Amino acid sequence: MRYELVIFDNDGVLVDSEPLANTVLSAYLTELGHPTSYDESIRDYMGSAVHRVHDLVEERTGQKLPEDFDTTLSSRTFAAFEQELVAVDGVEELLGKLVADGVAYCVASSGSHERIRVGHRRTGIDQWFEDEWIFSSEDVGRGKPAPDLFLYAAERMGVAPERCVVIEDSPLGVEAARAAGMDVYGFTSMMPADRLAGVTGHFSDMSQLSGLLA
Repeated sequence: MRYELVIFDNDGVLVDSEPLANTVLSAYLTELGHPTSYDESIRDYMGSAVHRVHDLVEERTGQKLPEDFDTTLSSRTFAAFEQELVAVDGVEELLGKLVADGVAYCVASSGSHERIRVGHRRTGIDQWFEDEWIFSSEDVGRGKPAPDLFLYAAERMGVAPERCVVIEDSPLGVEAARAAGMDVYGFTSMMPADRLAGVTGHFSDMSQLSGLLA
């Protein structure tokens, strides 16, 4: 394999959480008086840290979200995860192949460490990730589309950015990977290929990814 480190986004790439999370987010924003459809939530917030929600709502309305917004959103999201969350099809097979091939991997997510771990435990993929292979936007000053998170993950894993490849499913994540000087493959399970511009390649099924990485 031509890469020394595979950096996975989490939501929508490892765990099929984007439909659940954006259903919860759009409903909560609407409840608070900021009408938001599911499609608008995907468009504006998919792949971003929660601070982007605060920033865009204040920018558009001049109003701040409640102080307990993050806590309530997390609670509702985790409840949905416990009921319905599953791993993305083919993820465990792909991780098993990386292990067999001796290729290092990690996860770098806009979500909190708690969110990542809740999702991994619920879907059973926690067995594939050591704690030191999990990186969150909480670990850096700026989340995606800034490159900080991916650069931090590469540094902690001891691999030069140019030897890393990122697996992403959102425009913000693709932008961050490109800004970090890394190759990036766009997963088109939810986002059309034309929204993931500038990627090294696209794929729609995890079974296709091994071939692309090779």
